[in-house]
Amino acid sequence: MAVTAKMVKELREMTGAGMMDCKKALNETNGDMDAAIEFLRKNGEAKAVKKAGRIAAEGIVMADVKDDKTAAIVEVNSETDFVAKNAEFQGFVKAVVNQAIASDSADMDGFMAEAWNEDASKTVQDALNEKISVIGEKLSIRRFEKVVTDGCVVSYIHGGGRIGVLVEAETDVVNDEIRSCLKNVAMQVAAMSPKYTSRDEVDASFLEHE
Repeated sequence: MAVTAKMVKELREMTGAGMMDCKKALNETNGDMDAAIEFLRKNGEAKAVKKAGRIAAEGIVMADVKDDKTAAIVEVNSETDFVAKNAEFQGFVKAVVNQAIASDSADMDGFMAEAWNEDASKTVQDALNEKISVIGEKLSIRRFEKVVTDGCVVSYIHGGGRIGVLVEAETDVVNDEIRSCLKNVAMQVAAMSPKYTSRDEVDASFLEHE
């Protein structure tokens, strides 16, 4: 049976394996979808499927800032705290942060479909699936945020990656004093989780209950 692009796409959506891996599996199994899934399982490409029902409740937040003007923060989850502290997992999260800083995607769907910066033949989703196969736990890139400013942006990570904050400020001057001030603000945000940045933003009904 001739393998079509539609078949490859369908197998990829079912297993989360890479496009080239799906095409190879279909070619090896003469287009038999069930056999192709089994082929991927045996070759370790579809391990993400087996772990899809598990809960990834641990993980870390990581951020990076480039030239005081561009910043990204990501949350990547794992099943256990042990994996969250693993150097390979943290290296992957760092790569996801770098991906986010370079990304133009507006949402998670677009981000996961992007070409992986470290290997353009893969998508971010492909890279995640491969890391799941290597680490052996369900992993999830839960969310990301990117900030681009004409002023200054700083990051702060608290508790070994349990809490992450980006603070952006309008300023014509960027120096160590400004960075230090914004870092203090970020630490306050991490500690207090404020809802507003100024009194003018506070809803009148909220003030009435204070």
